[in-house]
Amino acid sequence: MSFFKKLKDRLTRSSSRLEEGLDAIVEEGAEAETPKAPPAPDPAVLPPEETPPSVETAPDPAPVRAPAPETPAAPDPAPAAPARPGLMGRLMGRGPTPDAPRRVLDDEMLEQLEELLIASDMGVDTALRVTANLAEGRMGRRLSVPEIKGLLATEIARIMEPVARPMPLTRQRPQVVLVVGVNGSGKTTTIGKLASQFRAAGKSVVIAAGDTFRAAAVEQLQVWGTRAGVPVMTAPEGSDPASLAFDAMKRAEADGADLLLIDTAGRLQNRADLMEELSKIVRVIRKKDPSAPHNTLLVLDATTGQNALNQVEVFQKLSDVSGLVMTKLDGTAKGGVLVALADRFGLPIHAIGVGEQIEDLDAFDPEDFAAALVGVRE
Repeated sequence: MSFFKKLKDRLTRSSSRLEEGLDAIVEEGAEAETPKAPPAPDPAVLPPEETPPSVETAPDPAPVRAPAPETPAAPDPAPAAPARPGLMGRLMGRGPTPDAPRRVLDDEMLEQLEELLIASDMGVDTALRVTANLAEGRMGRRLSVPEIKGLLATEIARIMEPVARPMPLTRQRPQVVLVVGVNGSGKTTTIGKLASQFRAAGKSVVIAAGDTFRAAAVEQLQVWGTRAGVPVMTAPEGSDPASLAFDAMKRAEADGADLLLIDTAGRLQNRADLMEELSKIVRVIRKKDPSAPHNTLLVLDATTGQNALNQVEVFQKLSDVSGLVMTKLDGTAKGGVLVALADRFGLPIHAIGVGEQIEDLDAFDPEDFAAALVGVRE
């Protein structure tokens, strides 16, 4: 299964409210705009001149009957109208489209679209920008759900195109990559996947298990290291993570490694003591190499919604975040927060994750993401 198909399948399930909302907005407006057909006239009350001749002027029915051979064959019954596809079928563009409901794009519809995008975690400013661009030159036009989805996908991809960049590889050896984020964001799993992917691409990698306060994180990295053939440096539980990072830099340099991936303990952005500890790791790393860390990846959990914006602000101040990785888009996330992040911060989005397997983390593609988010067919 391609990553796009996997993204579409999993993100579509979690973004169904967006799709259902689009369908409801258009159908509601289409019903309001459709004039009611006048009632059919009752033949019993028609004037005599309009009464069908067969009702009052037909003579004895016997002469009217023609011999059987001369009776024309009864016409084939009219074909039944095609069944209207189900809700998801209409949203994904399946089934007949000529009769798809349409609605005039007016101020009321635009406001409903804004509210729908805000409810999809896109944020007020980004939702207003997307709908304003969508409406430009189209006010008063009658639009169907597939057309609106296509326009939304185009505007979302336009916002995200500038930030879709893979993590840059430098000439520095080792290239130090610091991975940060709050508790449960998926840092450890992301490091394991990145290590395996870089190793498969021919890069030599060293991992530093800097979450010295959580034994499970160290064990998880060791499993990934064994699977990928990558050494994992550890320290006793409760050790100073800054010291481990410094020692790992020396080890990676001695081994001639291309990349050093440093895990850090999950921390809440409102805990000043934990954030200060992260600042200490950065200071110690720079004693060894003033240009390090060469990349600081902030791993974000898509299910946190708009709180991801606050996390980026805080971590950017303390650790000079250079790029983002968004995980758990296969969960209950609505996905729109990634658009808000791109619009507000402009930080590179290196990869997105939709599951636990190594192939469930892939480079970020803005067009694929936008299409999956709004439910456009492949």
